[in-house]
Amino acid sequence: MTRIEDEFSRFEHEGWERVANKYDSVWSSLTRQFIPYLIEQAQVSAGMSVLDVACGPGYVSGAVRKLGAIPFGIDFSEKMVAIANKMFPEIRFVQGDAQDLPCDEASFDRVLINFGLLHLSHPEQACAEASRVLKSGGKFGFTVWAPPPENPGTKIVNDAVEAHADLNVQLPEGPPHYLYDQKQECRTVLEQAGFNGSSMIYETRLVEWHLPTARYFFEAERDAGVRTAGLLARQSPERLSAICTAIEDGVRHLFAVMSADEIVERLSADPWSSWDILRVSRITPWTLRLGSLS
Repeated sequence: MTRIEDEFSRFEHEGWERVANKYDSVWSSLTRQFIPYLIEQAQVSAGMSVLDVACGPGYVSGAVRKLGAIPFGIDFSEKMVAIANKMFPEIRFVQGDAQDLPCDEASFDRVLINFGLLHLSHPEQACAEASRVLKSGGKFGFTVWAPPPENPGTKIVNDAVEAHADLNVQLPEGPPHYLYDQKQECRTVLEQAGFNGSSMIYETRLVEWHLPTARYFFEAERDAGVRTAGLLARQSPERLSAICTAIEDGVRHLFAVMSADEIVERLSADPWSSWDILRVSRITPWTLRLGSLS
């Protein structure tokens, strides 16, 4: 991959190189839950060529291969590519830039990105690249996080940061954390990239993420993330402690507001759960954006 020029891309690249070996144990139980929805809406089937952009450890590629499709994964992190090759040795993964794909025009039936666009300095360019490498009639699907009003888990972190963090610390400017959270904005970007806007499917899905402790969410963001981790790393010890406490309190409250029937059901399903070892369900909406070439 060529030298990374812009500051945000360097920040993201260095971050994912640093935490690549933590992704599978920390985040995969959440992000992998959205892959079946992504594949379903993109209508992936056997024999199709599928480009898995920002592939990370290769989960999307592994899932489409089980359907008989032919995946090819690409990620800007050398360490992520190495992990993907180890986890799925039968699939080809290479290092490369989502905004400048090392692929020929009209060479794939599907292009999929699972939570990768917000980590790019120019996500609209990645959409244009997806359009370029898709065959006529091909489909592009991607996931992004829904904003705090629709997303209790995100709201916990967002509220804690806004209440207690110094937001004036120096961080490279990147795309919005809740990219394409407006349907018309998303449609416009896809049309400008070369897609048929009338074909777009725009949906929100809910999943549950089970946390072993109330502190886990904070530690995941601090130790295994990139954008939020960068902000947390620049806080004073006092501010960091306040953010941690606020997130823990938010997680406990999310658990506490569950109905008695829900608590009984969860304890029946997992008798090791308790108020000391919380298994909290974080309900995390996402939005699938899907366009097809006209």
